[in-house]
Amino acid sequence: MSRKPPLGEGETARTACAPVLLRSGVDERTGEILTGTVLAERVGWCADLVAGMTGSLLSGHWNTADVDVLAVGVDAGGRGLPSHAWMALRRLGWTVAPPDGVRVNDRGVRMAQEQAGRMLRSVKWRADVVSGVLAAWPADPDKRTREEWDHVREAIPGGDRLPSSVIRSRTRQIAAFARRHRRLPSDVFELEPAPRVARMLLLAACDGQQATLERADDGHRALLRLQLPVRPDPRSYTHWTWVACPILLSSTVPANAVLHLPTLHPTVGRVRADLAFTHPAPKTRRSGHTVSLGVDWGLNTLLSAGAARLHLDGRITALGAGAQFRTAGVLAKQHRLRRISEHLHAKADHYIRLADPALDGKTERLAEETRRVSARRSNLSNALAWSAARWAVDQAIAVGATVIYLEDLRSLEARGMGRTTNTRLSQTVRGKIADRMRHVAAESGIAVVSVPARNTSKHCPHCLTPLRHRKAPDRPTVPGWKWALCPQPDCGWQGDRDQGAWRRIAARGLTHQTKTVTDRTSGQMVIRSVVDRLEATAVITTTPETARSDRSRTGPTRPRTNRPAPRRRGVPSPARPTRRAGRRPEGHASTDRTRLPRAAHRHQSVATISTPTTRHKPRGAVLGAGFHFHAHASPPRWTEPAQDPTVRTGSIS
Repeated sequence: MSRKPPLGEGETARTACAPVLLRSGVDERTGEILTGTVLAERVGWCADLVAGMTGSLLSGHWNTADVDVLAVGVDAGGRGLPSHAWMALRRLGWTVAPPDGVRVNDRGVRMAQEQAGRMLRSVKWRADVVSGVLAAWPADPDKRTREEWDHVREAIPGGDRLPSSVIRSRTRQIAAFARRHRRLPSDVFELEPAPRVARMLLLAACDGQQATLERADDGHRALLRLQLPVRPDPRSYTHWTWVACPILLSSTVPANAVLHLPTLHPTVGRVRADLAFTHPAPKTRRSGHTVSLGVDWGLNTLLSAGAARLHLDGRITALGAGAQFRTAGVLAKQHRLRRISEHLHAKADHYIRLADPALDGKTERLAEETRRVSARRSNLSNALAWSAARWAVDQAIAVGATVIYLEDLRSLEARGMGRTTNTRLSQTVRGKIADRMRHVAAESGIAVVSVPARNTSKHCPHCLTPLRHRKAPDRPTVPGWKWALCPQPDCGWQGDRDQGAWRRIAARGLTHQTKTVTDRTSGQMVIRSVVDRLEATAVITTTPETARSDRSRTGPTRPRTNRPAPRRRGVPSPARPTRRAGRRPEGHASTDRTRLPRAAHRHQSVATISTPTTRHKPRGAVLGAGFHFHAHASPPRWTEPAQDPTVRTGSIS
């Protein structure tokens, strides 16, 4: 079967991944049905064998010379190395063998070489950055001069486009090593130990002699067959048997997708698998966009987004009032888990310094609890990233946008805003959200382009005049940062700071779309710099209001009753039936539920007011509500709602 799906006009092959769960299996030799626990145990035995060989490869080649040889991409005979990591390592002669007395077939060695090769290739970038920082080590590591910044960027390959935050973080890491050892490290391999090897099986490095995958005719199921050991230390090939594992495919896997061998992750009592698949998707384009979605980052208001349209005459108009994705509850929970993790680490370090054998049991329990808290933090960050990315792409689909312009904040550092705010800013998952957004947007052929963040919140979106920032609209004389006012008398725009930022981002992206390039290393679309000539036209034009009908008096005023009737339907409601079913409501209330959930009662519109005096009482957090009680998204308001012809808003008089 071909591993590439057939493509049509304007389509491209897109590879995605869907998480699945292996719940059971069948031993084909004995016919025994393996439960999830037994299957996880046997997969874990195989993963332990592969992880041991991977660790041996890493420890033997974790040095600058071997990583440079692998990164050059040419073997001793001058031939180019294959793209598959396990094939490249075999071409270089980097082999590994299982422990003495243990029998593992060649495909198991392939998986170890593939995992080790990927890790060795990924460390090359970090090695170049650290080498460049060491070569241009400043006189004062806490503060570089302009000449020292130019020197360090010249010493790093591609340093002119590298965010300054990356260079600063590596500088702090090297400075900490120097304080500890009284000298500078020689390279990244002395600065960082060999990474921890994960327990997983990269079946993509295998062929049909180790694993096969077939899709059922109904399209909703698949069958994975793989060889697993029957004991932790298989002594011969008879200790390996074929196990058939049925897989229930999720709805995100299209019917015309081509499935690939998954990556297995054994855990306690279950086996999780990352199932890769390739399917046709619309092509994304770098330019030629007329409707775009601008996305601005925030803290409590994580995302602020809105749409803009580029007209044929060059005017740019905003579509609707925009929307917000607020995650104050989620970020507060992340902050609480971080404090718990720091407390556990401090307590464990204190026990280690005491060096009391009686505290060994407590230290192990603290380490286990730390791992659990770390897993909770990771799961919460992943859920937040997927939810925010899905929301942003849905906004683009709703308005018909073909591109999402995302503010580029890779170089943002949390400094000078107080200990609490700095910590919260450093804990945000902007990188994860951007990656997930590109992944989800590719399904609909929507491009995601990073634009420079310079002056997006500082200048007016209508006239590019520097804004004045205030505390809130009801406190116009109190200095602040949330509410923005344009001092230009002819403009007079005012609004939420983030609402003005997404207008600036969308307008800047539409005017600079011819400057969009694709990064070679990451494959991401970016606009690297702002052109003053194009920036002068990146303004939002106010849509002229429709002229109202003439309301001049031509006769006496109609008398009105003192008791105007409420809004009513044009057709009277039927008589109330004896049963609840079949009754038509008299107003606009929903018919499918009697009371709305707690989150529906919260304020969901786009507005900015001063800080309330009463403290927020999170009912959902108190009662143990889930993720979606802590994340609030305002619905898209791209156009004014159409008037209901069956409703009369005036008085019956």
